[in-house]
Amino acid sequence: MSADLLAQAFASTAGVLSGVDDQKLDGSTPCASWRVRELVNHIVGGATYFAVTVETGEAPASYGDEDFCEGDFVTEFNRGAARAVKAFEADGAMDKTLKLPFAELPGGVFINIASIDTFTHGWDLAKATAQSTDLDPGLALQLLAFAEGFLPDALRGPDGHAPFGSEVEAPAGACPADRLAAFLGRQP
Repeated sequence: MSADLLAQAFASTAGVLSGVDDQKLDGSTPCASWRVRELVNHIVGGATYFAVTVETGEAPASYGDEDFCEGDFVTEFNRGAARAVKAFEADGAMDKTLKLPFAELPGGVFINIASIDTFTHGWDLAKATAQSTDLDPGLALQLLAFAEGFLPDALRGPDGHAPFGSEVEAPAGACPADRLAAFLGRQP
């Protein structure tokens, strides 16, 4: 396990963030409870959240209060992403037990969760802003394999009430990123 997986997810999502302009911030997203602005803030804040969690061993108590859309959110995202990758690259980070709001997990498991979160919300943002959702096929397949072996049904439910929706059937010939999104409850 290395931080390369997370770095790839950050790179994919950075590309999508670069395609978001101010006129799209009030648009809807595949996550019914979020507008584009809220999704951008979650993605940007998430990068630093992942970094702080690994650096300190515990998830920050507060998260998501800042409106990054009022500034250069791409630069802020890239700054948090670099910090998170560096934190996961530190000696012992993958074996370190991290205290999260929902469980205590080793860094080697948390990096997969962070990668899926970053990549899938990049997909959400691409879908919401009419960009291509055919994002990094190789990475999407790796993340899908992890999600299929890790995601319990207990974490599935209605939008706003559970982290993941019920699995959706991806259309025939769907790209790997669309298949991952469908597995996580999104409509490709």
